[in-house]
Amino acid sequence: MAAAATLRSASAAAATRAALQGGLRRLGTVAEAEAEAEREGGARWELSAAREYYDYRKSIYGGVTHRALLVDAVGTLVVPAQPTAQVYKSIGEKYGVKYSEEEILARYRRAYEQPWGRSRLRYVDDGRLFWKHIVTSSTGCSDVHYFEELYQYYITEKAWKLCDPDAENIFKSLRKAGVKTAVVSNFDTRLRPLLHIMKCDHWFDAVAVSAEVAAEKPNPTIFMKACELLCVKPEEAVHVGDDRRNDIWGARDAGCDAWLWGSDVHSFKEIFSA
Repeated sequence: MAAAATLRSASAAAATRAALQGGLRRLGTVAEAEAEAEREGGARWELSAAREYYDYRKSIYGGVTHRALLVDAVGTLVVPAQPTAQVYKSIGEKYGVKYSEEEILARYRRAYEQPWGRSRLRYVDDGRLFWKHIVTSSTGCSDVHYFEELYQYYITEKAWKLCDPDAENIFKSLRKAGVKTAVVSNFDTRLRPLLHIMKCDHWFDAVAVSAEVAAEKPNPTIFMKACELLCVKPEEAVHVGDDRRNDIWGARDAGCDAWLWGSDVHSFKEIFSA
């Protein structure tokens, strides 16, 4: 059974030293966070924001136990094994791509950050329309064979690696302890086969992917769908992801708790101890 959750400690160092119980990590009290902040000599704004958020959740839900863990896919569970611009260039050279990796990266970021006007979702079904736009904008190459080679590459095991090498053991312990788990991701329909290829699909009780749910983070609908699939209330779930807007704000808008990967937590071991 997951441990009761209150407020996290105010710093990453405190988080690592936090008491770990049989379930999701027990979070420190406000008093503990204040004392830790005094010892660390900083994190004032973080502490204030954390206290405000804790008080808000407590006023609505009271003391709630986390019964489920929701996890973002790209950037939290897995990351590209090689820099995207490097892959685009190395595969693209035989198709006439001349841009440097720096140019490809800059163009990729500009294209990705622009509003996608062809539909309200970027990832519709297999996401091909959106990714063709990104690839062409990034490299200046619209060769269909180039696109297909890139597209297929990103559904192979060599294209990805786990963010946390110890993730398998942690998720096995989570399942054994009765904590329900789900992936919540803005992705196209390749996500399920990708999780299978990465041999981590069996770690999860459910997958909520935007191309299937027809809602992209930070839309709270996708988080609520994940909770529905797990048969838990949103306030009983905590989501972990690497994007403050999509993962943290979106999850909280749905009523879930939320921790930022790379800031609040740096490994799945920090979240759970068998």
